[in-house]
Amino acid sequence: MGVRSIWPAPPLPKLGEVPTFCRHNRFVERCPICSKTLAGSTAAENAATKPRRAATKGAPVRPHHPRLRAGGKEVRVKRENRAGDDGYRSGLLPGLRASGDAEALAQEIAFAHGRLLALGGAPPDLYGEIRALAEQDIERATWTCFLIAYLSPLEGEDPFLGIRLVLDAAPDSAACDEEALADLDRVPLGPRTSHDPTRGTSTLLAYRHWAERAGGLTGEDGAAARAFEGDPEWSPQRRFERGFERLALPGFGRMGRYDLLVTLGRLGLYELRADSLHLTSASEAHSGDLATLAAKRVFAIGDPLLLERRARALAEAISVPIETLDLALWNWSQPASGSRATLGVRRETCDQDALERSREAFEL
Repeated sequence: MGVRSIWPAPPLPKLGEVPTFCRHNRFVERCPICSKTLAGSTAAENAATKPRRAATKGAPVRPHHPRLRAGGKEVRVKRENRAGDDGYRSGLLPGLRASGDAEALAQEIAFAHGRLLALGGAPPDLYGEIRALAEQDIERATWTCFLIAYLSPLEGEDPFLGIRLVLDAAPDSAACDEEALADLDRVPLGPRTSHDPTRGTSTLLAYRHWAERAGGLTGEDGAAARAFEGDPEWSPQRRFERGFERLALPGFGRMGRYDLLVTLGRLGLYELRADSLHLTSASEAHSGDLATLAAKRVFAIGDPLLLERRARALAEAISVPIETLDLALWNWSQPASGSRATLGVRRETCDQDALERSREAFEL
């Protein structure tokens, strides 16, 4: 004989109504938890009218600051200004629901690819100086590329002002020390900088020690290239991957490492070519890797392997190198009122062919 419940049976849905399942995979009217939230239920009315109890004397007071957790850490909430859902759908961009967002991404892809073409063809400003310098001093040229990736070019008429200030104090990594970089906090930083003022000069010194261990400061011809060239039998893709792993210096995250290797490869200092975005884990992404966060939103997935697969499919569909998407996704993630990170090239830079291919692939 079965056990009979002492509670009255909840009312069944009326004839013609579609029953609703709750998060516990039951009819919401029959769920002992979710049924209390239904309008007209006694539990819901009691919860709405029940007065709040005063805090017990001596009990710990929870922080009421809207940006503080119980542990005292600050929580910052960023609101994204995106276009509303207009029915747009794309197999390449499963996370987008507005044609305006897809058009904005196409524009950023065209800019990012145009910048890569400029670096490989006629590099402007300091980029051109690096290519010429590499023929005489590969170590100084590499050090300059590192500063560009670490400090980031500014937005304005003199994008390399901050980098040149550091170069004046430390023209190469051998001259990098606490005394030479005493004014690092006064150096202007670009939008994609990896520098954390609380770390001081630790990241720059870590690069110097890394170069020393690789034999880059021994004075031998070509010794500075050992850290990036690795095994001569490696392919450019394998060399990029190994360099990305080796450059995991304190305070030098995915964005800076990726920028450095892409710049070195495009300027022709080393044979380097990316075959993935090397997207980061959730912890590092939430600490400031906007490209990873944007990729998760665009591709509607959080698994790193699936993210890389969908990013590679997108790059192949529009016939651009995979590294194009790094800067494109980062710029696309900025608020509508924010400025585009140009990274030392003209703001109007645009590859029209890539723009047209993107629009066609996105069905705009």
